[in-house]
Amino acid sequence: MNKIKVKTEKLKLWYGEKQALKSIDLDIYANKITAFIGPSGCGKSTYLRCLNRMNDLIDNVKIEGRVTLDGHDIYGKDVDVVAVRRKVGMVFQQPNPFPKSIYDNIAYAPLMHDMVKKGKECDVLVENSLKDAGLWEEVKDKLHEPGTALSGGQQQRLCIARTIAVKPDVILMDEPTSALDPLSTQTIENLMVKLKDKFTIIVVTHNMQQAARVADMTAFFHLGDLIEYDETEKIFVNPREEKTEQYITGKFG
Repeated sequence: MNKIKVKTEKLKLWYGEKQALKSIDLDIYANKITAFIGPSGCGKSTYLRCLNRMNDLIDNVKIEGRVTLDGHDIYGKDVDVVAVRRKVGMVFQQPNPFPKSIYDNIAYAPLMHDMVKKGKECDVLVENSLKDAGLWEEVKDKLHEPGTALSGGQQQRLCIARTIAVKPDVILMDEPTSALDPLSTQTIENLMVKLKDKFTIIVVTHNMQQAARVADMTAFFHLGDLIEYDETEKIFVNPREEKTEQYITGKFG
């Protein structure tokens, strides 16, 4: 089987008194697309945000258990959270380009982290990131125009390019196409399939057809529990758990 990239063991999370995740054990494989599905409020986005410590930013959150990236505990005492978030990038539901030029959207973080020098080296990184995100041909003549002037689908690909630019190991996507039209959605899905050669991709989606189309592995969450996790085809064609089948066939959701 593929190399395990991210592993959680007995991961539990509370918002104040309310337990949102109940002892999740999950192995996520390198260079695969893993989809998290389940009804609203089931814990899938909360779980996703544990993988790059985004939940640290929320008051009164308590987390127990282990989350490892390449075998290293990302919640360990001496861990640099900024370094974790560089290795585990995030693309959000709403495209959120910086109020800067297309070029500066990509260049900002790599320059800040001293990953590249200004000038030719940075130009190459910007071009390659935009090419990887399938956006270069559309924007190469307007790199100094604002990223916010792009269409919604282009903005989301710009955000993907910005994430790629710092060379993460893992890309988290929290419903990356829910604000987009069908054509932009298809473009992003095709892009995800291409990108898994270079990155491990984890996507939260409400759209079960999307999970079926792009994901290699699918995890079904319900009320803070991981109900079932398997190859996507098995989850959709022959799930082991009755609750998974009920959700997939639309009996609840």
